Amino acid sequence: MTPAGLLARTLGAGVAVGASVTAYAVWEARAFTLRSVELPVLPAGARSLRVLHLSDLHLTPGQGRKREWLRSLADLEPDLVVDTGDNIAHPDAVPSLLDALGPLLGVPGVFVLGSNDYFAPILRNPLGYLLPDDKSRTVHTVKLPWRDLCDAFGAAGWTDLTNSRATTQLDGLRFAWAGVDDPHLEYDDLDAVAGPAPAEADVRIAVAHAPYLRVLDQFARDGYDAVFAGHTHGGQICLPGYGALVTNCDLEPARAKGLHRHPATSRPGDARSTWLHVSAGLGTSPYFPIRTACRPEATLLTLVSQG
Repeated sequence: MTPAGLLARTLGAGVAVGASVTAYAVWEARAFTLRSVELPVLPAGARSLRVLHLSDLHLTPGQGRKREWLRSLADLEPDLVVDTGDNIAHPDAVPSLLDALGPLLGVPGVFVLGSNDYFAPILRNPLGYLLPDDKSRTVHTVKLPWRDLCDAFGAAGWTDLTNSRATTQLDGLRFAWAGVDDPHLEYDDLDAVAGPAPAEADVRIAVAHAPYLRVLDQFARDGYDAVFAGHTHGGQICLPGYGALVTNCDLEPARAKGLHRHPATSRPGDARSTWLHVSAGLGTSPYFPIRTACRPEATLLTLVSQG
């Protein structure tokens, strides 16, 4: 075979492999998966509770398969829904989102917003996520109807935790909540939620869209039992057997998704430490609809006794 022929064959093989990998990554981005986790935060003797953690749906009106899968989650009959933002990715997506959530809106819930609830995504070079953060943010695009989103969630009885604290009752237990606006946009007001978590509460949970260390550190110091977050997409483009390469924030890739401790070296019972659950989320940017070794997910956490 001539050198030119060998080069052509090599290039052809490379193109075929690249096309196969891309096709798989597009398929995986629609392989919606339910994760199940136990979280020991309830007082002794309390009945276990089921919490559905939703994040990073990035919903657009045309995503019928994702909407159908979301509607099916109501069959889990959760006791509580925690939504950590980036629900929509299109100006007309709120009615589609409410239709997809369906009966889940009748379940007690809490929520915060993410950057893609405020601003529509744009076409970006995905390789930029591998570079150091230059602090630039997409805030000059089409503004999304976040107020309509908040109004709809509020009308359903969900509690808005945007830079605020709240107390709710569930199954005879008192839940103390704290939440911040999106730390990725630096909208978080940590002073507004600072201070010890209420000692008289049975369960203390904090919520943020993006798990930046400054936010996690404060919630751990203030004595919250757990922190829920999203934003990372679990790394989105992961290496099989290795995991995430990036998190799009200052959280290390080893904790890009799943249940961990914060600080990472702490153990249950350590002072000034907390559980951290990061959802890999259900969506992607509509301009980069692929995932590898990181399926889109929702998580059903079963809250159990700390004992």
